[in-house]
Amino acid sequence: MWDHEIRAMASSHAIIASSVFMATVVPAVLVQGFSVYGTHLVWLYLVAGSVTVVNVAIFWLLGISPPTKKHTVGYKLSRLVRSCLYLLLSCLFYHTVVVLYGAPLLESALETFSLAVLLTSLTTLRCLCILGPNIQAWIRVFSRHGAMSVWDTSLQITVACSVVGAWLGAFPIPLDWDRPWQVWPVSCSLGAVIGFLTGLVVAPAWIHYHRKQLTYKCK
Repeated sequence: MWDHEIRAMASSHAIIASSVFMATVVPAVLVQGFSVYGTHLVWLYLVAGSVTVVNVAIFWLLGISPPTKKHTVGYKLSRLVRSCLYLLLSCLFYHTVVVLYGAPLLESALETFSLAVLLTSLTTLRCLCILGPNIQAWIRVFSRHGAMSVWDTSLQITVACSVVGAWLGAFPIPLDWDRPWQVWPVSCSLGAVIGFLTGLVVAPAWIHYHRKQLTYKCK
């Protein structure tokens, strides 16, 4: 029943994962001195930017985003402004949460905010692409049995994997190993990206395996 959507999802996830790979490999080949550790913030913003562009393009081309009830320029501009506001608030939210979990408040503010930008591109942006700037829909999807489509389920999985990956990435930081990936926020951002990539793989596989048990309410 869901085979067509699952195939479309797997293909789109493969393209998104490829964008992360390209943002990592291409600069390392073309730019001398570029590395995930040595120029970490540059790599972080390259990944965040590539994921943002590819996500927006894919979901627009596939028509996954919810249709707008109004087609006026003013309404579309309003949606764009609200989406940008949500992204900004998401960055501030993640920044605050990371600081509350023990990140330096002032000493590494740029690094902490950069991690917040990365998490926003991996989580909040997908919410906007799939659900639009609709808080009620976001709350519904992330509540129990709130998914109404395979894309909602994939959103739940990828967001959870990204956040958990960033959280797990914090564990090696206090260890006295003196490794370059223990510098803040390298391990957390690597964990978030690895978690995100894991979610891209797991989501279509999990949905395919459980497709006979999936029942979605009509929107």
